[in-house]
Amino acid sequence: MVLWVILLCTLVSSLLGGLYVLGVFRRQRPNEPPLDKGTIPWLGYLLEFRKDSSEFLKRMQSKHGDVFTVLIGGYYFTFVMDPFCFGTIVKESRSKLDFRTSATQLVVQVFGYKPTEATHSVVHASSTKHLMGDGLSVLTQATMESFRKLLLFKLSSGEKRVWQEENLFHYCYNIVFRAGYLALYGTEPPRGAGSKEEAEEQDRLHSNQLFQEFRKYDRLFPRLAFAVLPPKDKREAERLKRHFWNMLSVKKVGQKENISGWISDQEQLLAENDVPEYMRNRFMFMLLWASQGNTGPTAFWLLLYLLKHPEALKAVRDEVDKVLRESGQEVKAGSPPVTVTKDMLDQTPLLDSALEETLRLVAAPLLVRAVLEDTSLRTSSGTELTLRRGDRVALFPHISVQMNPEIHEEPHKFKYDRFVNPDGTRKDFYRNGKKLKFVSMPWGAGVSTCPGRFFATAEMKLFVFLMLSHFELELVNEEEEIPAIDISRWGFGTMQPVHDVRFRYRPRF
Repeated sequence: MVLWVILLCTLVSSLLGGLYVLGVFRRQRPNEPPLDKGTIPWLGYLLEFRKDSSEFLKRMQSKHGDVFTVLIGGYYFTFVMDPFCFGTIVKESRSKLDFRTSATQLVVQVFGYKPTEATHSVVHASSTKHLMGDGLSVLTQATMESFRKLLLFKLSSGEKRVWQEENLFHYCYNIVFRAGYLALYGTEPPRGAGSKEEAEEQDRLHSNQLFQEFRKYDRLFPRLAFAVLPPKDKREAERLKRHFWNMLSVKKVGQKENISGWISDQEQLLAENDVPEYMRNRFMFMLLWASQGNTGPTAFWLLLYLLKHPEALKAVRDEVDKVLRESGQEVKAGSPPVTVTKDMLDQTPLLDSALEETLRLVAAPLLVRAVLEDTSLRTSSGTELTLRRGDRVALFPHISVQMNPEIHEEPHKFKYDRFVNPDGTRKDFYRNGKKLKFVSMPWGAGVSTCPGRFFATAEMKLFVFLMLSHFELELVNEEEEIPAIDISRWGFGTMQPVHDVRFRYRPRF
């Protein structure tokens, strides 16, 4: 009899524990946001969220208001859609709201790299040194040399002014990715006298091969992050991981010339912190995706929006030509390609605004914090809410601010000068008469702000600057519609198009 009682108690305990894990007993406490668990235990709204995160969050906001908690795959996420709350959340101490928990899980899942406590300080220190200020000037120059090698090398050979046709997305992603890769990870050393041209050709060949494999992995990335890859794709993802761990291994990178200080410093510091070599190889892969996974797609959207808006294309091109003239350079027949510096890129307010407008339209990161202890949150209406320990708090700025008609008039339209005043200064934005600090958040915010944002911006601006200064550009189909976005990539940075857009280009002179 005692045995049966023990077994029954064990069964009941297991059942109750399982129900607890599934979220059956979760209830909204006083002062907590509205709670919506969905109809499927544990899964909650996972399938609907994955299908179209944006539409799901719009529906939940319409149903519950600007702050609500939903169950997604065993985790409770409190989404904060009130932009006046953003500052409180992104500035809150890590002892209460920690961004590293979710980031660590993602990094392990998609790159196989397990961050240590030293990782974060290493990335921060090296990024501050090499991706900002004087370090950024050096890296911008290296990127300029990469673009000269990939984009402009045929111009100096007297290429005829004939139209060439390409897939715009592939072209932009390919060139920008390869330029950034060569600037960061180094170039092939010349082997013997007169072999500089051969080394540059090897760089072009190798970087293109790497890009082709990178695109395969990039296509799998969203489902890999959600751990929903079918077996065949999962095997392919593992193959690609091993490929990049090998191609970007510290031994192979160490054999290159012109390795950026950003890469070499981080490798050295991780080694000094006793991170094993195989894990440092994985770290190199993570850095490649972090630095190059969104710049090429963003450059595509920026060029496409300019091509679809002739007045914007003319204004930005006129600005580019003006900066060139003031630097004492000119693009003309028979002249060598120009050299663009960071200082020149700092003199382009219209290009800055056009890029920020592009990011407003197509950048859609999901910013997540783990709630480590009960935390108070005051909304703009004065309501005091409690974020529960063990939950996640999430911001989705694409809906909350970037596409909010109360902040940005006609938010679905591309307005190249939206972010700049006539005198070239940055424009302020308001909601209900109150000035907003966060009006577009493609780089995150607070302690989790992307440390490479200045380099990424310089890289994209440099590409567009060179394209506009050296080439005539036009869409093959002038009536081409702006393509829809791939909704499977909501939350992972810059969106990608669902169909191709063809364009053609030729030297301007």
